[in-house]
Amino acid sequence: MQKAVIIYNDRVITFRKMREIDAVIDEKPTEKLVMELAELKNRNLMCFKELECFNKTGKWLNKHPLLSQFSQHTRYKEMLRRNPAQFLEEYSKTAYNVNRYRSYLNNSGRDAEKHESDQKNLDKHIAREKLMKEVLDEHNSKTNG
Repeated sequence: MQKAVIIYNDRVITFRKMREIDAVIDEKPTEKLVMELAELKNRNLMCFKELECFNKTGKWLNKHPLLSQFSQHTRYKEMLRRNPAQFLEEYSKTAYNVNRYRSYLNNSGRDAEKHESDQKNLDKHIAREKLMKEVLDEHNSKTNG
């Protein structure tokens, strides 16, 4: 039920932002505002699809960023509980990927297309590393506290 509230709130918030941007775009459209409006529309539609699927089937699609992160957090917690060695191996691989993509970004010889791809991959692995560190810290505080 908590997930439903989170997704519903995100739907309401994105809708409000869309209305605000829409009013500004009518007056003075900019490329940035149009892009933001499109991204908000996509996020709002993801919310709707998640809620619709949950309403019909009782299951989540886990396509929305908030739900996918929530499910990843749960998956990592379960992995740490059942197989700590596997969790630590995943954490190590993720940390290695962060370092690898940082070095790719520092390499001036790579073309712009790869640079953009490297930045996206770096962001993804940093988010994953942060999530895994949170799970590990949470686990350590429970066992030590």
